Amino acid sequence: MSLKPPASSPKPLLLDGATGTELGRRGVDISLPLWSARALLEAPDVLHAIHHDFLAAGADAITANTFRTHRRSLAKAGMGHRAAELTRLAVEIAKAARDEQKPDAIVLGSVAPLEDCYQPALAPDEPTCRAEHAEMIGNLVDAGVDVILIETMNNLPEARAAAREAQRLAPSKWIISFCTKSLGPAGILLSGEPIADLLGGLHDAYAVGVNCVAAPSVEAQVRLLRESMPDHVRILAYANIGYADEAGNWMVTDAVDPAQYAKYAQRWIDAGATIVGGCCGTTPGTIQAIADQLIRAR
Repeated sequence: MSLKPPASSPKPLLLDGATGTELGRRGVDISLPLWSARALLEAPDVLHAIHHDFLAAGADAITANTFRTHRRSLAKAGMGHRAAELTRLAVEIAKAARDEQKPDAIVLGSVAPLEDCYQPALAPDEPTCRAEHAEMIGNLVDAGVDVILIETMNNLPEARAAAREAQRLAPSKWIISFCTKSLGPAGILLSGEPIADLLGGLHDAYAVGVNCVAAPSVEAQVRLLRESMPDHVRILAYANIGYADEAGNWMVTDAVDPAQYAKYAQRWIDAGATIVGGCCGTTPGTIQAIADQLIRAR
């Protein structure tokens, strides 16, 4: 599968929206610790339908449901030994939906933080991160994803570890996206560290971006990334709708409706993003609204 259109193309690449929260909307149990990975065992047909619906809404790329199929997360449910198996199953379901609905779409393989997306202090040390992300990325490569998507990175050591393994195992076919603070200066991770300290080592990434932050704060993050990265590196952005409760469960709200979200996405594009989509709380309706906005903006 090609990574076209290239970074120089004026046409933005449209990602899908959220898988985990959309599973919850459709009645699938997404309780911790398995969260979205439970659907691989209990509701693969619903998962397939979600991928299909995002493609039908206009997505050029869908993300396999691998956000919680790394060994560490599955081990909390006594299933760590099934990491490679469930990762492959997630990719197979995504690829089947892609082949049916939009054969030229890209299948991304999600690589999430090893612990909590919003608690960077829980991240293991860098050597541990490197070993565990190497296993996860290797599983995704073996499963046949088109592009590795390292997402929601909230601290520099883990982000650096995951990026180095992607550079080694999937050269030029990897993306990294950061979870930054919504308030204050742009480019500050949830850990308090500046992403600028890492950007110089990411020039061989296909794209660098920001995700799972509030939609109004994304534009400033995109501008910083576009100014900091060479022209051949795409900038991506996909925001959330809602918030995580104290237990780590995602609380979906309708604070930003699809039409308003699409307006935000256009601002990200105007600021330099060439890949946009949706994170937690977004739906196929959100992606359809962005696709419609892109048509109007031509």
